[in-house]
Amino acid sequence: MSTAHGAGCGKVILLGEHSVVHGRPALAAGLSRGARAEVTASPDARSHARFVFDTAEVVVQAADDSDHPLGRAFAALLGTYSAPPPVHLTVRLELPAGAGLGASAAMGVSASSALDAYLGIPRTPLERATQTLAWERVFHGNPSGVDNTMAAVGGVALFTRGEPLEPVRVRKPLTLVIGHSGEASETKLMVGLVAQQLEREPKRIGELFDAIAALVRNGRLAVEAGDLRALGQLMDMNHGLLSALMLSTPRLEDLCHAAREAGALGAKVTGAGGGGCMFALAADTGAAHTILAALQSLGAESFITEVGA
Repeated sequence: MSTAHGAGCGKVILLGEHSVVHGRPALAAGLSRGARAEVTASPDARSHARFVFDTAEVVVQAADDSDHPLGRAFAALLGTYSAPPPVHLTVRLELPAGAGLGASAAMGVSASSALDAYLGIPRTPLERATQTLAWERVFHGNPSGVDNTMAAVGGVALFTRGEPLEPVRVRKPLTLVIGHSGEASETKLMVGLVAQQLEREPKRIGELFDAIAALVRNGRLAVEAGDLRALGQLMDMNHGLLSALMLSTPRLEDLCHAAREAGALGAKVTGAGGGGCMFALAADTGAAHTILAALQSLGAESFITEVGA
């Protein structure tokens, strides 16, 4: 095949950030936005990649010792293939990077699916999720696996590290409003911060993780029952526990408060925290536009997405 294409979706963690890294479950949802990739033959004997972002573009060669993490991630992904030919990869990201929406995983999964199509390799979504862990480790060190799994599988699912993925039936579509704080969020740094807290106070942090896990289990029931109000309340409680882990910021707190004041059923940080994005659950599309306007009035880059439609 002379040209092949692939895609990977972004994600939000509905409930369960950080505790999922330490063996508890998380309730995650794939987004309609993500990344799209194209693979063609390389013009020379080396593999190259071009990554296109909103306001920037990065061009790298695949190399384990690349100065850029995207070059190292591309090399790690190519290393999962048996003697692949030199290729040129182009990835276009539809999400803000470093914002807790699984952008790096979406790029990795889109690249994998395009490479598989180019090479004629059949692979299931779950096999692709496992394969792209090599890509994710370059960016996050010790990823839980939830980002690359949701990027490959989509939908809503209960994810527990080391256990089979449990798809969740969505009784009523979830209308979400995503708001970007404008602050960078570095997953590896924030995961390390929580790990340090766990090492210092294993009993308190362990109990906090268990409380988050209980919210996740109840959240699954709420999604399956179509009880959006209950899910929103669980989101608010989860946000409070994440704040106790020092993962929120004044800017994220302002956005969550504005969303609730505008009628959101619930609002919380998503992803690593310390910046990045929050999201709000809306009762319907009309309510979502009211929440969107409230976030935009605070200068937040925002958009509406629907899960399970």
